[in-house]
Amino acid sequence: MSRTNNSKMAESSPQSKGAERGMDALNDPVATFEKMQELLKAKDDTSRFVGLALLKTVLDNGQLINDPQRLRILWDALSPKFLDRLLRAHQNEKVSRTDSKDMVDLAVAVLHTFSILLPEEARREKRLTGRTAPLVKALIQSPPDTTKLILQTILTIVSLSEGALEVLAIQDLSPLIEISNQYPLALDILSFSWTNASAINTEVEAVRNSINQVIPALIINFKGTDAVTFIGFIGNMLPKLEPEAAPRNPKWLEPLIMMLRKLVTSKPTAAGRTAYTQLAAALLQSYPATCPSLLFQHDASGNSDSKPFSYLMVNLLLIDIRSSFPSLLAKLNSEEYPAISQRLAAAFDVISSFIGFLVRSLDDESVSRFSMTPDLLLKLRKDIAETMSLNIEYLRDRWDSSIAGASGLHPSARTGTAATSEGTRLTLTWESMKDNVNADALILAGIGALAIWIREDENENLRNETAGLMDMFVDLYKLSSQGTLDFRYPILLALEGIMINEEGIDGFLGQDGWLVVFEDLKSILRSTTEQPTISQSSIDAGRGLQIVRVLLAIIDHEATSFPREDWMAVVTTTTSMKVTATPPSSVIIEFLVAMLQLSSTLLSKSSGGMTKRYVTSVPALSGLVKQLKPIVSNMDDEVESRELMALLDDEALVLENLR
Repeated sequence: MSRTNNSKMAESSPQSKGAERGMDALNDPVATFEKMQELLKAKDDTSRFVGLALLKTVLDNGQLINDPQRLRILWDALSPKFLDRLLRAHQNEKVSRTDSKDMVDLAVAVLHTFSILLPEEARREKRLTGRTAPLVKALIQSPPDTTKLILQTILTIVSLSEGALEVLAIQDLSPLIEISNQYPLALDILSFSWTNASAINTEVEAVRNSINQVIPALIINFKGTDAVTFIGFIGNMLPKLEPEAAPRNPKWLEPLIMMLRKLVTSKPTAAGRTAYTQLAAALLQSYPATCPSLLFQHDASGNSDSKPFSYLMVNLLLIDIRSSFPSLLAKLNSEEYPAISQRLAAAFDVISSFIGFLVRSLDDESVSRFSMTPDLLLKLRKDIAETMSLNIEYLRDRWDSSIAGASGLHPSARTGTAATSEGTRLTLTWESMKDNVNADALILAGIGALAIWIREDENENLRNETAGLMDMFVDLYKLSSQGTLDFRYPILLALEGIMINEEGIDGFLGQDGWLVVFEDLKSILRSTTEQPTISQSSIDAGRGLQIVRVLLAIIDHEATSFPREDWMAVVTTTTSMKVTATPPSSVIIEFLVAMLQLSSTLLSKSSGGMTKRYVTSVPALSGLVKQLKPIVSNMDDEVESRELMALLDDEALVLENLR
């Protein structure tokens, strides 16, 4: 803005005579509207300033809230360049500090109101989103009240993808970064900008670059503070990003984890505990290869007598879970339940990652510098087992309250409704929730952690307790194709641990578990043989391998005398497999070999009469072995190729003996 224009506007502030003449029209709405249009469309900045002051008064009085047509006309009458000049106003020899502040405040106030009142299509237009960069720059010298309005305006703009892209285009975000430790809204703006822009394929690289540029600056800005808001911001933002937009091997990961570790050891508040829990879970999910060792490794530079950080953190998470469970069900329908559920789900995710890291570390000493004394390991094992037992109790109660009504009932006992004098109602459930149980992240995370633990820890009592959840597992497995969360993978992992015991097998078969997973197995077989090159087919094949392991555990268990007649459908399904000419992925090949193993095992263990009925399937299975051998021999991984070839040779021998 030129000094001459600045000077003219300073002389024509809202208190000037020109403004007073404009204000006289306020008593006549029609005259007011026409006057504002005239002033805003004028060529000189003085008239525009007066019109803007008049417009602010009208907007503050709420006169245009219910008149979107006139609101849009006035918005279109505003000059974007004039607004930008006002936002850039600064003190000089002709413009006083007060006048420059009034100019900025007026532009901000009008933009703030329009950002709220304009319809969505108008908020997507450049006329509004193009003001993002001047608004960010105006933060440099703005007082607290104006700063808050600027941040609220920008936040509204970036809530849509067009506004988010404007933030990505700003080269210097330092005005926003420097106030982020005083104004959490600044962090919200960055979060909305990155997450909304990450949904646009062409902007993924720009989002990654922006994150890598801004986060190191934020780490420096929050140095010397508890960094709770910053840690909470990263923990909430990362899971919302599209996976492709998360920076690969970022340099800021290690200093960020150091901030997290510092917060954990500083006796944080409840907000701090939530922040570090969610950040740890988000980082472990986004960076599963590098984050576990950075987070859980023992810092040898610290006090040698101190307990390892991983012990301290996991212990705090276990305490949080155990102390929350007793009162959690009573809060099921409260407003605070979603936040508690999210926090505890994150805690379970961290514990799951720790268990996996612990197992790898004990198996391979070269994995990391992880170290924990035997007495601490034993104590941790006891605490985890106790927590998992409480987890089972909560899962049971949560499922009963929303679905089952009572433990272990067959689904047919609760599918209907009862007609009473007070209307039709569910017969057994004693409590409900507006959100479906199969959309509750805590249920998924709780099952996932439980599944990993009972598979790795030889605790027969805990496995038997888990078997008591069989009706829930089978139902959730069926519901996974309908809900927002996929429970199938953790449930199959849990079944691997449960099927070691006879009680688990009885519960699984009693709830029609074999039929449920077999239906899934058939759909996987269709997708992997009909469309083997699609990436989803490989993911499905991985689940198919898990199903085969569960079913083999049932067949091979000493409690299983002979396979049931309905199980033999696996054999006929396998014989119908079609091996495509296009070489499938290694996991699909492994799945097809596993299906042959499952079929031959069923035939080998079946009774004489049943074997005779299915003996005609043997040549077809042998034919599949012959078709798979050349595919396996041409696999890129020679080690895997040799292993699978040995399995196929074994299958050929078994099938030969069945003839």
